[in-house]
Amino acid sequence: METYSTVQFDPKEHQHLRYNPLRDSWVLVSAHRMKRPWKGQVEKPPEDNVPRHDPNNPLCPGSTRANGEVNPEYDSTFLFENDFPALQPDAPDPGSDHHPLFQSKAARGVCKVMCFHPWSDITLPLMQPEEIRKVIDKWAELIEELGPTYPWVQIFENKGAMMGCSNPHPHCQVWASSFLPNEPALAERCQREYLQKHGEPMLLQYARMEAQAQERLVLENEHWLVVVPYWATWPFQTLLLPRRHVLRLPDLTSQERDSLASIMKRLLTKYDNLFEVSFPYSMGWHGAPTGSHLKEDMSHWQLHAHYYPPLLRSASVRKFMVGYEMLAQEQRDLTPEQVSHLSEEKTLFSLFSVVGFCSQLISRDSPK
Repeated sequence: METYSTVQFDPKEHQHLRYNPLRDSWVLVSAHRMKRPWKGQVEKPPEDNVPRHDPNNPLCPGSTRANGEVNPEYDSTFLFENDFPALQPDAPDPGSDHHPLFQSKAARGVCKVMCFHPWSDITLPLMQPEEIRKVIDKWAELIEELGPTYPWVQIFENKGAMMGCSNPHPHCQVWASSFLPNEPALAERCQREYLQKHGEPMLLQYARMEAQAQERLVLENEHWLVVVPYWATWPFQTLLLPRRHVLRLPDLTSQERDSLASIMKRLLTKYDNLFEVSFPYSMGWHGAPTGSHLKEDMSHWQLHAHYYPPLLRSASVRKFMVGYEMLAQEQRDLTPEQVSHLSEEKTLFSLFSVVGFCSQLISRDSPK
């Protein structure tokens, strides 16, 4: 038999569930767990002596890659076919005559790598806004180039060895697939159902409400805002949203692209300054599906970018998604409000001081 406390609910002290409308799932929030001591794994600090140019680095200008091709002496962005692609355009069809428990279907596509800058010792927050703008323009070009053929074009960046990045050079990947992957398929269903039920695109309404509430807002400018989503799973997860209704990256105006470059630089600078380390993360863009969907009404979609950083308590202590998260459901150790609704003063932090290290996410907004 369940019993209930008569103590007034405090989200910082009492566990509770939060609904993620993009995934139709629930997240367990247990902020009081930050008080526990940590004697687990401690991560190594990232390299801080990365050479500006290394002829043995296959992403550098003039370097020879694994397939024998030599990179041009590029001075801006550089795009090439992934030498070890997860998707290929000519893979054979496994056929459809399968038992329901042993199903397979065709998967085709292309994988590309895009370098942001010729220097290996630089990252997006250290680049100039006009250099980031060139990255954004190239992203939009890739959607226009691959979108007519493929229903999904996933642009994503894994930054830092902690997130599986095997090469210290500023770059992202682009995977275009003949199928709609699991996460976009969930977002497609949830956003479509929300518009049908509520009469407004989910994330357009959400952005407006977060801008008004200011509870989880990290950054904003004329065209964009960054929030720690109400349903965030990762400790310092953020969601980057346009203020107007936009379906895909190519739909952004020139002004919106400049504004995006500015807010990306500010956000990533805050991340780097949080624990005074080049902050690891995985990020990616989600926009309306392409391919045959280009002819459909996709007004339920809203362009957005997810940032998923793994760090929890310090530069060397990360959040692990294991045990309960793998077998039951997602769980987080901080409320989104603790991460975002913080003072403007620079605060020293200790290993167990939530207020200390969270306040830096808001207050520190200049490059290291």
